[in-house]
Amino acid sequence: MGCVLNLMRLWLWVCLMGQSSIPVILSQGSGGGSGNVEEGSVFIDGRVAIGSTDDDFICATLDWWPPDKCDYGTCSWATSSLLNLDLSNKMLFNAIKVRMGGTLQDKVIYQRTSDKQPCAQFVKNSSEMFGFSEGCLPMSRWDELNRFFRDAGAVVIFGLNALSGRSIDIDGGLATGAWNSSDAESLIRYTVNKGYTIHGWELGNELSGNGVGAKVAADQYASDINTLQSIVQEIYAGFEVKPLILGPGGFFDASWFTEFIDKTHKSLQVVTHHIYNLGAGVDDNLIDKILDPSYLDGGSQPFRDLQSILKLSATSATAWVGEAGGAYNSGHNLVTNAFVFSFWYLDQLGMASSYGTKTYCRQTLIGGNYGLLNTTTFVPNPDYYSALLWHRLMGRNVLSTSFYGTNKIRTYAHCSKQSPGITLLLINLDSNTTVQVQVSTKNDGSSIRTSTLQQKNQIQRSNSTSTREEYHLTAKDGDLHSQTLLLNGKVMTVTSSGGVPPLEPITVSSLEPITVAPFSIVFAHFPDISYLACSSSSSSSSSRSSSSSSSSSSGSTQMEMERFDLLIGLLIFGLLQPIICMFF
Repeated sequence: MGCVLNLMRLWLWVCLMGQSSIPVILSQGSGGGSGNVEEGSVFIDGRVAIGSTDDDFICATLDWWPPDKCDYGTCSWATSSLLNLDLSNKMLFNAIKVRMGGTLQDKVIYQRTSDKQPCAQFVKNSSEMFGFSEGCLPMSRWDELNRFFRDAGAVVIFGLNALSGRSIDIDGGLATGAWNSSDAESLIRYTVNKGYTIHGWELGNELSGNGVGAKVAADQYASDINTLQSIVQEIYAGFEVKPLILGPGGFFDASWFTEFIDKTHKSLQVVTHHIYNLGAGVDDNLIDKILDPSYLDGGSQPFRDLQSILKLSATSATAWVGEAGGAYNSGHNLVTNAFVFSFWYLDQLGMASSYGTKTYCRQTLIGGNYGLLNTTTFVPNPDYYSALLWHRLMGRNVLSTSFYGTNKIRTYAHCSKQSPGITLLLINLDSNTTVQVQVSTKNDGSSIRTSTLQQKNQIQRSNSTSTREEYHLTAKDGDLHSQTLLLNGKVMTVTSSGGVPPLEPITVSSLEPITVAPFSIVFAHFPDISYLACSSSSSSSSSRSSSSSSSSSSGSTQMEMERFDLLIGLLIFGLLQPIICMFF
């Protein structure tokens, strides 16, 4: 009950000093200017990391769709395909980790040096699965792609055709028979002989569970993954570092994934799944879903379930989101490529990392209506800057956060990247309410929480000049459909040389609350907060602990008990405070 005793001290102090002058933990609405102002508090637990990500957590995809791929009467892909994308554009060279794949990957054949006929291109054909004929990857284009990735310094994942050699049932879409690996083996050998570096080979696209267009049974898919692993081990024999084996690259289905993981525990290094939880791109209610906290909360289920399956299995494989565009069928123009989508995207990044996801690949780097870059101009869309800020500010170790106040505020925190301290992400889904957020922390093994007031006094005594850096993201003219992002009030536009503009923070006293405006996003970097979870030894141990179900479970249980303790205390003293004050 240490928490309750401390809350009693705080409330008694409130009664003695006067309620109006003190920022309290509970949110209080008050009219102010053109909107409301509320107060809230975010609690960050820095004792132990609840998860860890790859350093290159941010990933984006490149797809195969040709220019005549159209959805709902709109053709949004232009020349953004792996086969025709202009690789000389400067904006592409900021790619960090790239997954090459997509729906048509299971219809791609790879040119061989012995082939006499030229590579056939995808041809639109409504009678064919996915509406296109088979297409071919010329080795000349494969050479161009690999030179580009080498020059960009990007980490590369390539998705292989998993339907080669199978028969597909017309009625149910079940693909039967073993995978014919000869085409893939030829490509992998060519890649190694050329000295190209591939970080991972992924087998198939959206063939798990009920599949999209076709499906493969979990036991057969597992057998094919084992075959791929054997091929890679043979071809890369003598290599100190071998590529990862990834799969299945499909939608999460608990029973299917459980069987698949159990039967690939010696051959699979990464379990990949896809996320399009907003539904079809044609849906007129996409923004309502994005701004609904309950709907966003529902997105945690596949992360939670997959984390549980991995912990209970014998595998050492980790989880990645291999493709996530939010809304399927190429997204929705002026929604999935506009400012409003950063609410969904950043919330997904925060949520995924909280459940141990190591890498998150956004659909797409360019192409469709959900690209980080404009398909025709290559100008960054708002999510490009959101991804870049995450990559620069959010380190590997994930910290537990709890927000007390309006449910329209979403909070995530990580140890900072390549700098001391922590970085806090705040997302305000409210259209009319500014929230003044106080930060409360915990960094030891005791059960006593530091109140906002106590923390503020401690900071004042220890370092009255302590500051933090803030990055406030808003839409131009407050329009959620805008494709122009403001950073601290400044329009983000590419430089005269076509490069990324500087992403400069504002400096704020650490004694002040964080002001989160309506429909805005804030990254706040606290360089002076030192956490046990962010120490070098903790960083290495958190990576190991991510595979330990016992330590994670006990830590999670303790945090939940403490949160319950705090909420009960707040409820009791919120009810009793007027009575207590009568005696002082």
